[in-house]
Amino acid sequence: MLRPLLRPGYWCECWSRSPATGPRSVLLASIETDSPSEATRWIRITVRTIASALDREAAHEAWDWITYGYKEAEDALTKGEAATFALTQQDTHIEWILRPVTFLPLAHRESRRLPACAEQFTCPTTHKIARHQPNSH
Repeated sequence: MLRPLLRPGYWCECWSRSPATGPRSVLLASIETDSPSEATRWIRITVRTIASALDREAAHEAWDWITYGYKEAEDALTKGEAATFALTQQDTHIEWILRPVTFLPLAHRESRRLPACAEQFTCPTTHKIARHQPNSH
């Protein structure tokens, strides 16, 4: 029996913005999961790990989400909606984003060899980049 090519799942990301990253948020981590509970568990474990280093207000928000808030996120994911959780500690902002997605497997991740079609492609050639010369007009 053939496995279906497409499979439902959840894409989870953790973004951070701080003076070290500048004005843009930086992707810290991402995972794929098969269920809403696995998606929220990833956040709960991460938040539990950092909770002791947070100030009182952020720690309270963190423990509140770990204990109760994750259930709302799981409900949203089950309904096909995205969910987020964010914490701010002084000038650092961390945001977790969970989205329902449909996965299309391109290659088996545990395989030691690439699929046969991968050998049909050659490495890209390097091109010389012309140095910018001022306009002589």
